[in-house]
Amino acid sequence: MAAPTVGAAQLVQHPAGHDGELRAAVEDLRRGQWLSTRALLYRTWGDPGLWASRTQALGVAAGPTDVLRRWEGEEPRAFGLTALCTRVVVDRAVQVGRQQPGSRDAAALEETARKWCWLAASVLDGDVVPWLGLLTLAQLDPQQVRQEHRVAAPDQMLPMGPWALLGQLRRIDPWCREAFHRMLRFWAARGEGGVGAEFLAAYLPSAPEGSPLHALPLYLCVDRYRRTERKDAALLQWTNDERVRAAVLAAFSHWRAAFEQGARWPVVDESHLAHALWASRRPREAAEVFTAMNPFVAPEPWVTMAPDRADDLLRQAMAQSYAATG
Repeated sequence: MAAPTVGAAQLVQHPAGHDGELRAAVEDLRRGQWLSTRALLYRTWGDPGLWASRTQALGVAAGPTDVLRRWEGEEPRAFGLTALCTRVVVDRAVQVGRQQPGSRDAAALEETARKWCWLAASVLDGDVVPWLGLLTLAQLDPQQVRQEHRVAAPDQMLPMGPWALLGQLRRIDPWCREAFHRMLRFWAARGEGGVGAEFLAAYLPSAPEGSPLHALPLYLCVDRYRRTERKDAALLQWTNDERVRAAVLAAFSHWRAAFEQGARWPVVDESHLAHALWASRRPREAAEVFTAMNPFVAPEPWVTMAPDRADDLLRQAMAQSYAATG
């Protein structure tokens, strides 16, 4: 999805979104430079949520390059380097595992990724990255062959799953955004979207006010649309399903609370929120979110909703939302 324009403004797709320090480090990594990344990792340590989001974006940026290998050659014990390498290897293992399920290459990469996760856990005590890596790899085991993926849930109403991994993460960061997303992906890989909804119903009521976790039900709506063959019927969930409409308004309330306190949701969460508001015929609220996102946009959920015309759909949603504000 190319970055669209609305009027004369060029909208920007960037994995760092509103995080200016992260944007600079990502661009340096893409150019093969790591000094700004090293400094950023030092400044970020101690904030598990920020560490998770920044290492994720940095890992994605470094993945297609050899910058981490060259950095390791010069500073083999550099702070945070093992965490970034773990991010890259886990992402690669998941990519190949999806493309070549059951292949020797996929199995070998998954085993390598697991070793990196355990190495990272031994290098930095209290790092969320190794546990996020193991939870990410859980989606490659939809049959729950591994014992760590069929642990009894704390809530007896929920099925067995990678609950011990989630527990390790919650001991470090009780409301780790990525951890909850990874759990949803595990249930989705098993074809159990309904379990994802039950999972959120059990945990979201206790999530802090303003937390981006309140955007998670919006992802389930998009996933429901993605999986169904009856696309026209699935579109009606945003206008006809009162539970969906309530979840959209609740997410907007939490987003606004965070924004008014100077906190920002990831652009992809804001993108899902703007879409959900527009699709549920709340254009004024959608315009508020679009304005706050500016100049950043995210491919999702627009690519899922309209694979061949995602740019057009985004432009249409923005134009209609702004028009409603007069």
